[in-house]
Amino acid sequence: MSRFNFGRTSNTPPVVKNLIIINVAMFVALFLFETLFRIDLNRLLGLYYFQSPAFQPWQIVTHMFMHSGDRIFHIVFNMWALWIFGKTLESVWGGKRFLTYYLVSGLGAMLVLTFVNYIQITALVSRMPAENIDRVMTEGLSILNQGKNYLNSDMGKMNLLLYTPTIGASGAVFGLLLAFGMLFPNTPLMIMFIPIPIKAKYVVIGYGALELYFGLTMPGDHVAHFAHLGGMIFGFILIKYWNKSKQSFY
Repeated sequence: MSRFNFGRTSNTPPVVKNLIIINVAMFVALFLFETLFRIDLNRLLGLYYFQSPAFQPWQIVTHMFMHSGDRIFHIVFNMWALWIFGKTLESVWGGKRFLTYYLVSGLGAMLVLTFVNYIQITALVSRMPAENIDRVMTEGLSILNQGKNYLNSDMGKMNLLLYTPTIGASGAVFGLLLAFGMLFPNTPLMIMFIPIPIKAKYVVIGYGALELYFGLTMPGDHVAHFAHLGGMIFGFILIKYWNKSKQSFY
């Protein structure tokens, strides 16, 4: 365990500060574009499944800086967690390593979620008639934009998987939580609705278990639970790689 002094994190380091600024700026832009131009930036910059006609390469990165416009707690929670955990980690690692870790966790979250969606879509396609698949591919987005969906269960599920964009910094943020728990496992943390402090290592284990449970039992709750797990998994792999390639990394 390092002898890192938490008092050194009183000031927000530059990478964390700039990440927060970018996220908040995009959140403001979301409202401005919707109000002034009737353009939903989340549908342009959010991440679609790679075989969706709505997918664009830039979404691989831009989706990590977008948040839901009708759920203010989405960006508030993510930015609070980015600040709380990020300022400590950046102070330990330095800006370059911290940014690398943040992006790897975010992109890892995307890869895990894409793999889960691939499994789901493959299962749906295997039992759907070709004409139903073609209908979803060609007219599904238009139907969702009208606030409707197919009555056929498989067509409706496939339509949502293809045309619901994934947004948010949560995958990267869960990676930060994992890193904090590994670097400072015995640091007490206060969790909402729990009146006693809990050691960071148990918070990480608890969140990981909850995300796995919710991902398996609540697939339609509009929360990318497997993306959160993906951020933690890729963060864990990167930390282990850094530890292996260097005798002491923290």
